[in-house]
Amino acid sequence: MIPHHHETDPNPPRPLNRQDYRTLALAALGGALEFYDFIIFVFFALVIGKLFFPPDMPDWLRQFQTFGIFAAGYLARPLGGIVMAHFGDKLGRKRMFTLSIVLMAVPTLLMGMLPTYASIGIAAPLALLALRILQGAAIGGEVPGAWVFVAEHVPARHTGYACGTLTAGLTAGILLGSLLATLINSSFSPAQISNWAWRLPFLVGGVFGLLAMYLRQWLQETPVFAEMQARKALADELPLKTVLRQHKRAVILSMLLTWLLSAAIVVVILMTPTYLQKQFGMDAATTLKANSLATIALSAGCILAGRIIDRLGSGLTFIGGCLLLGACSHYFYSSVASDGSQLYALYALTGFCVGIVGAVPFVMVRAFPPAVRFSGLSFSYNVAYAIFGGLTPMAVSLWLRADPLAPAHYVVSLCGMGVVLGVYLLLTESPQDAGSTSTPH
Repeated sequence: MIPHHHETDPNPPRPLNRQDYRTLALAALGGALEFYDFIIFVFFALVIGKLFFPPDMPDWLRQFQTFGIFAAGYLARPLGGIVMAHFGDKLGRKRMFTLSIVLMAVPTLLMGMLPTYASIGIAAPLALLALRILQGAAIGGEVPGAWVFVAEHVPARHTGYACGTLTAGLTAGILLGSLLATLINSSFSPAQISNWAWRLPFLVGGVFGLLAMYLRQWLQETPVFAEMQARKALADELPLKTVLRQHKRAVILSMLLTWLLSAAIVVVILMTPTYLQKQFGMDAATTLKANSLATIALSAGCILAGRIIDRLGSGLTFIGGCLLLGACSHYFYSSVASDGSQLYALYALTGFCVGIVGAVPFVMVRAFPPAVRFSGLSFSYNVAYAIFGGLTPMAVSLWLRADPLAPAHYVVSLCGMGVVLGVYLLLTESPQDAGSTSTPH
């Protein structure tokens, strides 16, 4: 059985106040900007490939290397996340929260100023790779750090809502990237984009990131960490060592939930526009509009999932949410195959159901005790995301050769796993966890 760790709560049961909403807003804004900075690279990968690699290089190799640089960001996530979480458990959540945004904003700004291959030769792709690794390290610390930060700020019965809102902020960052990419592609000619306009989204992201860092100064350390510090209850040894020795079940549960989260986001939100273009010959503009709608619906779904998990507890929320996502995604992919007329409505509905991922951090935050919470969550989430986030596109692409509905079947099979995890959570959560209205000790 996985123990649910409730500290003597320095946040007594109370409604959310102005300070809570301000903390949530600042955390979600910073998260959105960091995610935007991390993702904007994808939207300009073709242009970047042409500018940063030798012009005589075969096209497929250039593509491969550009995406390799993108993937390096994913591989750097566990390392950055584990190091930052270590200090987050030792020195405080707030310091790491500010550091992660600097680590993201500065490389993004520098990417926008990098000389290209034509000016400095092989140094150009190497510099790009180094900056991308820094970005990956930053996002590895940001996402788990932000979840822990907001969960420890609000009263326990609003943990789900806080985590869901923050997750909605992260997905808004993806939307921001896609909207800005669309704007730049429709405002400038390909020659202008190639000459200088591709730099704009990076410069904008870097400046906004530094602004978000300035705003984050107004956040306060979490009451939970402040209390542990006062009681000298911080981890004695390396927090990660304690996690791996004493909390294996919590790590496995968190990794499986991260697999569900990464699969739903990567397949339904990130891969589907290209899939619709290749598989059914839809035009890029239509699929991107539909994708923007689905992403907006996803943000709303995350907040709702957080609200529901606060009321019903994690077991019922995951059983219901995964059944719904499995049914909707199957219906979406199979009906778009025969009739594209309902694309917008069905994609938006499926995106809304992906919102179940907004309930994932609630379970992860509660699975680890406060002294090693940041390290436990960060290790599980980042390692699982590096593996599954990286392998999912490859697995689905290979599966597509044999099965045109591969994305649907992949998502449905993971929803099946989600239902099983939901049953497990239902059997192991204590009665007061389900819809707790007071803070259990």
